[in-house]
Amino acid sequence: MAKKHHNVYVVELDDAVLRDKKFVEANPDYDPFLTPMYVGMTGLDPKERFRNHKRGYKSNKYVQKYGLHLLPRIYDCYNPMSYKEAAAKEVSLAEDLRADGYAVWQH
Repeated sequence: MAKKHHNVYVVELDDAVLRDKKFVEANPDYDPFLTPMYVGMTGLDPKERFRNHKRGYKSNKYVQKYGLHLLPRIYDCYNPMSYKEAAAKEVSLAEDLRADGYAVWQH
């Protein structure tokens, strides 16, 4: 049985990220009234992973520059899970949020 110590997490991004051409091109149908987000997965606690992003350690440039805070109300119900489950949930959660109109970066 796979160990369940991986997590998905969601970060609210500052609206200033919507001035980034690459970010906007990845989200052609976003609703400008909804907050932009980043969806990731980690073997760490999401709080520790967010701190790593902000200090530039293995960080995503959008989270490092525009990350405001975690949104545990969106992801807590899924954690923890196996690596395989987390990898799949990262993708599906980003797709679901995009389908709801959010601008999302997922790597």
